[in-house]
Amino acid sequence: MKKKTQNLAVSEKDFMEQIVSLAHLYQWHVAHFRPAWSRDGKRCMTAVAADGAGWPDLVLVKGNKILFWEVKTDKGVLSSAQWDWMMRLKQVAQAEVVQPHNWEYIQETLTK
Repeated sequence: MKKKTQNLAVSEKDFMEQIVSLAHLYQWHVAHFRPAWSRDGKRCMTAVAADGAGWPDLVLVKGNKILFWEVKTDKGVLSSAQWDWMMRLKQVAQAEVVQPHNWEYIQETLTK
């Protein structure tokens, strides 16, 4: 009998929390800069300066490894600023987009 799989949608926030929890379990240091509401309560934004717009969601470091991960839902797409950062970072480090359908890869990478 074929096992039926469900496509359970997960929010980007919940997915990121799962990644961070697994990373901490395996002693990775993780940086994530959360957005905050403006004083007037009308906008949600991440404080960045210089060329920071589009910076990856997660920077993970363990030993001599550094990962730059942009976290997206399975339907999420990169902004042009995110795409630019990914292309630049890929030239010097492991930089990639991770999505829920990549969970096996994420586990394999973080548990090494």
